[in-house]
Amino acid sequence: MTERPDRSSDGPSPRPLPALTPAKGFGNLPVGRWFTFAGVSIALVFMISAVVTIKSIEETREARETLVDVIDPAALRLLEISNAMTSQESSVRAYGRTNEAVSLQDYRNAITAEKASLDMLTSLLPRIPERQVVGAEVARLKETGEAWRRDYADKVIAAVPTLKTEAARQNAAINATRFNEIRQSLTGLQNHLNRLHEAGVVRLDLGWQALYVALIGVALALVVAGVVAVLIVRYAVLRPLAELNQQVRAVAQGDFDHRLMVERPAELSELSGHVDAMRRRILAEWRRSSETQRKLEDQAAELRRSNGELEQFAYVASHDLQEPLRKVASFTQMLEQRYGDQLDERAKQYIAFSVDGAKRMQMLINDLLDFSRVGRMGGERTRIDANVPLRAALNNLGATIEDTGATVTHDELPEVHGNRAQLTQLFQNLIGNAIKFHSQDPPVIHIGVRRDGDMWEFSCTDNGIGIDSKYTDRIFLIFQRLHGRDVYAGTGIGLALCKKIVEYHGGRIWVDTEDGESTETIGNSERTATSGTTFRWTLPTGDLVDIPPSPEGGDSHGRP
Repeated sequence: MTERPDRSSDGPSPRPLPALTPAKGFGNLPVGRWFTFAGVSIALVFMISAVVTIKSIEETREARETLVDVIDPAALRLLEISNAMTSQESSVRAYGRTNEAVSLQDYRNAITAEKASLDMLTSLLPRIPERQVVGAEVARLKETGEAWRRDYADKVIAAVPTLKTEAARQNAAINATRFNEIRQSLTGLQNHLNRLHEAGVVRLDLGWQALYVALIGVALALVVAGVVAVLIVRYAVLRPLAELNQQVRAVAQGDFDHRLMVERPAELSELSGHVDAMRRRILAEWRRSSETQRKLEDQAAELRRSNGELEQFAYVASHDLQEPLRKVASFTQMLEQRYGDQLDERAKQYIAFSVDGAKRMQMLINDLLDFSRVGRMGGERTRIDANVPLRAALNNLGATIEDTGATVTHDELPEVHGNRAQLTQLFQNLIGNAIKFHSQDPPVIHIGVRRDGDMWEFSCTDNGIGIDSKYTDRIFLIFQRLHGRDVYAGTGIGLALCKKIVEYHGGRIWVDTEDGESTETIGNSERTATSGTTFRWTLPTGDLVDIPPSPEGGDSHGRP
């Protein structure tokens, strides 16, 4: 009974993997999105910190400029004005008592110094805090100074020519009153500048504190960014990778039904889904292939059993079937020898037919045994020099070659990978056919060889009757004959056996036919033939020696 071949692997092409169910919640966020969100948040924190830092730096700079470039110079100018006013008062009083011109000059120099300091103080007013109040106090200071000079200093100077040294004493009361007003104005303005100085110091301190806080915020933002990045990598990358690694390890250790799936991030979720789909497909294919392997093993066991039966049949055919044939031939020949004088010609013809049929049956059985044994018994292949089986074949055909006057030449054959006995049978059958199917001329046969890639291509060329091209495939079929037995003897198995031997060695065999007159090189000579046949076959090269290809028609060795 013939079992139908398993075609589970010959079906349609594999279907694409099914679409995956998208992850839900945070699991559907890819790693890039996680880092984008974290980066935006951290960038926002940095922007806020940067704005606070810049604002703090600006406020601190403004507070410092106000304190150093405005308030402190204003206090210094006020001190210069106070010194100038004091110098004016002492110089006028000295001039009124001594009437010395030096004192009057000192008074006038003090007025110049006061005016210069007062101008510089006035130039600072637009930048000073509370400039309206300070400006009013500066204006009051100017008024009190002008009132003192008008009511005291100018009168003393004008009275010196008449009152001499008594000019200062007579106006002492006015001097005390007006100069006291100057001192009050100076004191009020000085106190106000002191308050502004203290406020500037406080504002500067606050600015430095805000700057420190902003810098600390930037540092904390950096720390938070690092922590968030670590958490994202751990939560969204490392932990899912570890989980997927454990699942893959479980499958690798033999738990093929273990599901591969991680929920986050989206990339790993999709990757694990595809890998799990491939796992399921590979598992299904593996189970199908295991089932197929089991069926193949069953078929192999059946083939081994069948081969055993064939071997038994071969034994029976080679012994039990041939024994009756030998008896039939022997007793028929004995019958002719003992009772030949009592038999007529027709009876003797019948006896000859019986003996010839028995012998042909024995020949057919032997050829069938040879055909069935190719590749099964004694078929070990090794590296062998192809000249060895060729010489053995020529030795077996020695009598036939001598009887027909055939000439057999060959190239120097290379080393091949094959079985000696089978290659001998191959050469013997091809050369024997070339001798058998010769024309009126004596057979001329040449064995050639050339390199064809990883194979050696052999050829057997003769000058025989040739083969019609329409029969070139038919001649390799078993029991196929192109001529009757009365013309050419044989069983029709020889070329089929050659084909089986060549295919067992991994090669192929075919025939080239040439009709009409052609010129062929045989050995070192050329001949003209009207017909002929060329069989070609390939054999694998030997492994140890890589012999370069020999062109067809190279060195030849004649055989009788």
